[in-house]
Amino acid sequence: MNTTMCATMCATVREVCPCHLLVCDHSTDQVVLVHTRNACHFSCGDCVCIYFNGAMTASIPPQITACCIRHVPHC
Repeated sequence: MNTTMCATMCATVREVCPCHLLVCDHSTDQVVLVHTRNACHFSCGDCVCIYFNGAMTASIPPQITACCIRHVPHC
């Protein structure tokens, strides 16, 4: 993955579902739905860095598709 071509979001996981995460973006306090195949690797309360292509829907909640999600040690 080429992270220089991606946007990033630091967030806290609020909800884990089979194909997506619901997170709270640290910079905007906005709840965002993150589509990912790796949702099962995360738990509520995890701090994560999400790499995505920069596109976000105008829906409520906004939605993105993750290129990669990594745990971060602290929020």
